[in-house]
Amino acid sequence: MSEANDRGTKKWTAMMMPEHERMLKQLRSEDEYKEKPILSEYQKAEIDTVLQLALKDDLTVELEHFKNKDYHKIKGKLLTVDVLNKCLKIDEAIIPLDNITGAWID
Repeated sequence: MSEANDRGTKKWTAMMMPEHERMLKQLRSEDEYKEKPILSEYQKAEIDTVLQLALKDDLTVELEHFKNKDYHKIKGKLLTVDVLNKCLKIDEAIIPLDNITGAWID
C-alpha cells in the first residue's frame, strides 16, 4: 500500500467502529493469500521421481507444499509414502500428496 493510501486509511480509522477496523484488517490479510497452483503432468512426474529416489536411497529431500493459503518448505528424511491415504511422512510431519508443489534432493 502506498504512503498516500495508508495515510488516508489511518485518518479514517479513528472514526471507525472496532468491527469495521477488524474487517479492514481481515481484508488486507486476505489480499496476501496465495492460490494453490495446478501442476502439469510433467511436474507431477518429476515430483514422483524425486520421492521414489529419496525413499529408495534414504536421501534427504526438500519439499515445498501448500498449506493455509501459503507455501511452506520442509527438509528431512522421507519415511513413508502412503498411496492409499494419499499422504507422505517426512520426519514428524504428514503432508497430503495433493499439497506438494515441489520436491528436490538435498
